[in-house]
Amino acid sequence: MNLENYFPVLLFIAIGIAVGVALPLLGRLLGPYKPDPAKNSPFECGFEAFEDARMKFDVRYYLVAILFILFDLEVAFLFPWAVALKDVGIVGFWSVMVFLLILTVGFAYEWKKGALDWE
Repeated sequence: MNLENYFPVLLFIAIGIAVGVALPLLGRLLGPYKPDPAKNSPFECGFEAFEDARMKFDVRYYLVAILFILFDLEVAFLFPWAVALKDVGIVGFWSVMVFLLILTVGFAYEWKKGALDWE
């Protein structure tokens, strides 16, 4: 077995590890370190960042996140449909219109129930 064939792979791994270690190290050494209350404040999760990991927290954050992912994925399905719109014909067009109607009804239901309200 010829080890010279593996040299580019080993070089790539070594450079990747070096960059992965060097950049955060340089950022820590050269960058300013000025913690303040704004940096340590809760961000998007709704609870303090530096407390007990087993504390109770509001589950509405996860509800909003799941709803965002759901609707984001549904919109992602529209891109292939839009590209192939000429090929799917009128049946494909109306199928997606029914899909969007169901999606809109679900969104209106969630909105009416207050699932999207953040207090």
